[in-house]
Order: sequence, then C-alpha cells, then structure tokens
Amino acid sequence: MKIVQTMNKIAPVGLKELDPKKYAITDSTENPDAIMVRSANLNAMEFGYKLTAIVRCGAGVNNIPVDRCAEQGIVVFNTPGANANGVKELTIASLLLASRNIVGGIEWAKTLTEDVAKQVEKGKGAFAGCEIHGKTLGVIGLGAIGGMVANSAKSLGMKVIGCDPYITIEAAWHLSRSINKASTYDEIYENADYITLHIPATKDTKGMINKESIAKMKDGVKIINLSRADLVNFDDLREALESGKVSAYVTDFPNEEIKGCKNAIAIPHLGASTAESEDNCAVMAAHELDDFLTNGNITNSVNYPSISMPRIVDGGRLVILHKNVPNILSSITSHISAEGINIENMANRSRGNYACTLIDTPEHASDKLIEKISEIDNIIRIIKVD
Repeated sequence: MKIVQTMNKIAPVGLKELDPKKYAITDSTENPDAIMVRSANLNAMEFGYKLTAIVRCGAGVNNIPVDRCAEQGIVVFNTPGANANGVKELTIASLLLASRNIVGGIEWAKTLTEDVAKQVEKGKGAFAGCEIHGKTLGVIGLGAIGGMVANSAKSLGMKVIGCDPYITIEAAWHLSRSINKASTYDEIYENADYITLHIPATKDTKGMINKESIAKMKDGVKIINLSRADLVNFDDLREALESGKVSAYVTDFPNEEIKGCKNAIAIPHLGASTAESEDNCAVMAAHELDDFLTNGNITNSVNYPSISMPRIVDGGRLVILHKNVPNILSSITSHISAEGINIENMANRSRGNYACTLIDTPEHASDKLIEKISEIDNIIRIIKVD
C-alpha cells in the first residue's frame, strides 16, 4: 500500500478518487510515497527515500523545490487549467474594481450614520468611475486562464489584444477569432487601457512591470495581476501609482510593499478560492498521481517529460528516470537483454536535461537487474510499478 501525505486540506472529492485498497492517506508521516500539497512551502523540506511524486493542487509550483526534486528522481506535477474559471471570474471582477471605485464607495457607505440616503446622493460623485465597454484590454499570457479572460472580456464589449510567445496549439484553438494578436509585449503596453497578467514568474518575467515598461503604457492605465507578485517591481509601480501614470492596480498578492499604496486594491489570494476550483484541482491531482504510481505515466509534470504507454503485458514495468544523455538507452536495454529478458514495449521522452523511459517485460525485473541498471552513469532513479 502506498502512503500519500497531504500537506494542506485537500478537497475530499479528490481524495475519494484514490482507492483505499491501494493508498493510505495521512497528514503526518516521515517517509511517504507521494505528497499532495496546495500552498504549504516545501522548499526547505527534506524528503524521504521513498518519495517519488509531489502533486500540487494548483498551477504554480513556487512552493516546491522543482530542480532539487528532479535531481532526486521525484516527479513534480501540477494541475493547469483546473482552477482557470475561478481565476477568470476574479479577473473580470478586478476589471470592474479597477474601473469603478467600488471598494472606496463601500467603505465610505459604512461610515454613514444618519440621513443615509441624503448623504449618498450628495457624496456618491466622489466615487464615480468608467465603464469597461469599448475599452482595450491587453492580455499577457493566453493559456488556460488568459484565454478565458480574453474571450469573456470580448463578450463584455471590450477590444482585446493578446500576446503569448509560447501559446500552445490547443490554447489557440480556444481563442475567439476576434482577439487581436500582438507580436510583442510592447504592443500591449502601447495600446491597452487595461493590462492583465497571466504568466508564470520566471527569470525572464520577474519584474517585467517596471519603470521602463510602464513608461511605454498609456497614461492612466489600469493593471491587473492575479498571477504572481514577482512580476511587478513594486518601487517602480508605487511611483507610477502616486503620479497617476497607473491609475489602478489590482493584485491577488497582498504584501508589505503594496500595503497602503495609493489606488492599489489587494485581494487576499482568492483567485482559486472557490469550492469548484478546489474540487477540480484535487480530482485532477488524484488522477495524475494514481496514473503515475500505478502505471508510471506522467501527465502535467513541471520537471520531467510527459510520457504515457498502455499496459498490454501482464509482467512488470520499470519507470527509469535519468539524465538526457547519449547512449543511455542502449546501456539500459543491454543489461535487460543480458538477463535473457525480452522487452515487450518501451517508450522514451525527454525534457531539457531530464528523461523518462518506460519498459514493459513479460516477467518482473529482479532486484539484481535493477541494481545493475542503477549503476549506469546518469541514472537517477528506477521505480517498479508491477
């Protein structure tokens, strides 16, 4: 029986997808076979020798030491798109919050004590805003969330321009034909009344909203950031908010830098905080985990390649995680052949520096064979999923 450790409260509907005859689920163990996590920070955590998989119930994996896991032969999964609708809806709400001083008006209305109706009519002008209909929205990142935001904004009467240098064919198919394509982020900066960010924080995107990029934007631009706090240089943004160059900033990541900043609205990380999103992420995570632990198939990993092979042999399967280097496959297969074992089916995929090979044999691999393969240079880990 495999032990699955939950580092946060995982939606029960997802945990029910893990067969209790195959999995023991616990929130406290020193050496689990797998970890399911939402927001708990695992970066400083030491992992036990049995751990082969970490699945993040969500898209971002900043709370997981992805590179260290790859070196230790721990496959890290996420659940892209499972919470997309929840984040999309909050993005649309953020567009309205940025346009109509709703938050300020609500806080002011709370202070009214008598002749409320009269005071409302007298003071409401201080909270007037603008409509989003007819305005131009620039969407940076057109993946599962950004694409849905672009389509929804278009249906609300906005002009939409999107930019994503890494857009997938599948994501492109889901985009409305009426979404205008920008070749560079600069086209977004120059033309958009609103800019919304839907990209991960990488070495190339961290601090992309800074003094230089803001200078290219329209005066009074409104920026929505429900993706990652690191995408913004807060010193530069604060200066732009004070001057009015940026008229509103809505973020899902409150921190000390943005606290009390003029014309900034900080939402307490509610993007995926819906019952539906949490359920979707948990179910998707459970399916990915079960398929890997049962069959060795990898779907939506962030540090190893996607790989899948049907089980057509009654014998054994080896999941071999290794570096992506020449001649390693011939070394693996020669050891298997030397044992007089036939390879019935094999698949190999690589991703950057790492690769995974699945091998089916008509009989179960012996500990001696696994030990021999393990001694090959650049083999990281071998997992039996018999």
